[in-house]
Amino acid sequence: MQNGRQLVRWMGVLLGTLVVLTGCPYDAAIQRLSPAEQAEFSPYRWVMTGAQEHTYLAKSTAAARTAYLSEIGLAQRFQALEPLDREAVKRGWPRVGMSAEALLFIWGMPYYTVGDARHYAHWHYLGASFNHTASYRPWDVSTRVDVYLVAGKVVGWVDEVPYDHGGNSEPRRP
Repeated sequence: MQNGRQLVRWMGVLLGTLVVLTGCPYDAAIQRLSPAEQAEFSPYRWVMTGAQEHTYLAKSTAAARTAYLSEIGLAQRFQALEPLDREAVKRGWPRVGMSAEALLFIWGMPYYTVGDARHYAHWHYLGASFNHTASYRPWDVSTRVDVYLVAGKVVGWVDEVPYDHGGNSEPRRP
């Protein structure tokens, strides 16, 4: 019995250490940026690939990081947004009427889509809409956000709570 408890305790310590060590390098790299640089990085983090984030954070100066945003075309994509969309992206919260492109800057690529955003589409995100902030990590699958787009613009979104009813994990539809 004593050995079983020790094994469980050591497994917990090992698991906790792994969680801390795998999350630390990225978070530490962000924390090393000045507050102004963190604010500059924030609008781009959901449209960057992992390799782009790594390259951006590996740059040695703020000027090099800013130049990299232009080099990969993200600065131009951001500047091409309408002024109200750029403000919404900076705040990190969608608004009705914003472009699908601006929504990508705020919440990134949806985990599932139906339709064509240029006409009519639903974009599905994991997690609750109020959890989609600058520190959001898409691990929360207990809720989903269904975003409705018409003619390339957000017309609204609804949080859904999937439930298990007879082995079905899909949300109930009317």
